Amino acid sequence: MNALVAPEHLPAILTPEKTALLARLAEGLAPEELYWVAAWSASRAGQAQRGASPADAHAGTATAPRLTILYGSQTGNAKRLAEQLAARSESAGMPVRLLRADAYPQRDLAKETHLLIVISTQGEGEPPDDARGFVEFLAGKRAPRLPGLHYAVLGLGDSSYPQFCAIGRQLDARLAELGADRLAPLGEADVDIDQVAVPWSSKALEQTREALGTPASAARSATVHALPTRNTHSREQPFAATVLANQRIVSRDSERVVHHLELSLEDSGLRYAPGDAIGIWPTNPPALVEQWLQALRLDDAQEVTHGGRTLPLAQWLGREREMTRLTRTFVAAHAAASGHADLMRVLRKENAASFAELLASHQPIDLLRRYRAAWRAEDLVAALRPLTPRLYSIASSARAVGEEEVHLTVARVEYDAYGAPHWGAASAFLSSAQEDATVPVFIEANDRFRLPADDSRDIIMIGPGTGVAPFRAFVQDRRETGARGRNWLVFGNRHFTRDFLYQVEWQEALKAGALHRLDLAFSRDGAEKTYVQDRLREQGRELYAWLEGGAHLYVCGDANHMAKDVHATLIDIAVAHGGHSPDAAREWLADLLTQGRYARDVY
Repeated sequence: MNALVAPEHLPAILTPEKTALLARLAEGLAPEELYWVAAWSASRAGQAQRGASPADAHAGTATAPRLTILYGSQTGNAKRLAEQLAARSESAGMPVRLLRADAYPQRDLAKETHLLIVISTQGEGEPPDDARGFVEFLAGKRAPRLPGLHYAVLGLGDSSYPQFCAIGRQLDARLAELGADRLAPLGEADVDIDQVAVPWSSKALEQTREALGTPASAARSATVHALPTRNTHSREQPFAATVLANQRIVSRDSERVVHHLELSLEDSGLRYAPGDAIGIWPTNPPALVEQWLQALRLDDAQEVTHGGRTLPLAQWLGREREMTRLTRTFVAAHAAASGHADLMRVLRKENAASFAELLASHQPIDLLRRYRAAWRAEDLVAALRPLTPRLYSIASSARAVGEEEVHLTVARVEYDAYGAPHWGAASAFLSSAQEDATVPVFIEANDRFRLPADDSRDIIMIGPGTGVAPFRAFVQDRRETGARGRNWLVFGNRHFTRDFLYQVEWQEALKAGALHRLDLAFSRDGAEKTYVQDRLREQGRELYAWLEGGAHLYVCGDANHMAKDVHATLIDIAVAHGGHSPDAAREWLADLLTQGRYARDVY
């Protein structure tokens, strides 16, 4: 593979007019689409050197077997794995194309011969937004028979949710039902992704290589050079960001504590755009670690070896293991250790509803206290899954605050249950971080949650609670760039006087013309509860008019309740003010999603 060189380091061979044309053509393209354009351009160059016409090349490759890799990703994990698969496929000499599910031409499915799918499951068994159309197509009547397709599916999920990897299972079963043959069994990866993804990838790619007839010796030996970049930090190698400010932004009598944090990215090389997320590697609350040690009567200094590493038990629990989220794996392990019949019973398939309630209402410490068991330190560390990073929507525009600074909005999870205090790992870690302390961070790009490339487009932002964070970044950025479109924010929380996040900033933005409309819903201030979806319904005629006029609509916040209620309300608005039937309204909203004019950052 030829080394890649940044354009600014190449001799100028294009006229300024052609350079400008190329920039316009590339505007709005996602990274994988830009890579496709680069590959297509290289192919055209090779054809020109050989004297072959594009038509000749197409005729020669139209039916050539190749590997297609599709991904559906909400938080970036499936995308990252799919990109790794594509890179490994290329290095093995296999012809491959990589596509996000919503960019995949569905008519191509009937002609595919080799297909790998990497897809996550969200919330209560929902597909990621970028794969909704593909999942619905595959499940529907228009899906073709696929007797010539060889496929494999890697599902990503979180076993602290009842519908673990449900979408991966659904696609795997449906492809088999349509007559396709599996290259590898379904992979189901928990948040400790690599434990399943690494062996699955190796098996799937080996089976694909053999099926395509690519010899093992075809692997390319040329060195691949990355584009020059300052971004040397990643999920695996986070940057130690210094805390510049940590401020509580709700009143002292608010039921929920919310903090605004400002972190320094100086010398990190990290860059971000409005809509991106910041990944945080937390440590568990020391008080929670002490609770565990007391409940299990274990020594914090005991040396424990696991996975080739030896650490004191307190360090395993504090920095290495998930302690606030209950998973099926740990419930099963604790049921075996305690021998308690009730805990074993809740794991049965017929008791799925009871198991879901257990996951939603308990942390692991609650099981340790309720169902006593004698755990060995080594077995405990092995039974707990690794601590994973948490993602927070970035609440600042680099244009407004500077490239070497990033802001985030954090709701502290802290409550009493079953006679004891409980915490959220990341929120407790962040909200207690003192100025000049450091926080391990990385940037997670979110290409589907972007401001419109055409700055004359209006935007509608729906963000209750801390879901308003990315819209602070949006408004800041549009103000800095002088965007011509209007900005409409719909914000909700419990109380006006206690929980109006960034109130002064919104008022200043209204006064300056950077925010053109602000609708508020404070659910606990009136006799009847009012939520953001109620405000949308009240303003349905104007909202529909904005959307019909080309506006982009964004939703950020709770996936299981708010986002579903907003989605249903948008369908009702299309029926009431657009004259659509309910089915046509759903198709209208799905089309907005496909166009990228309806984007969601939900969790």
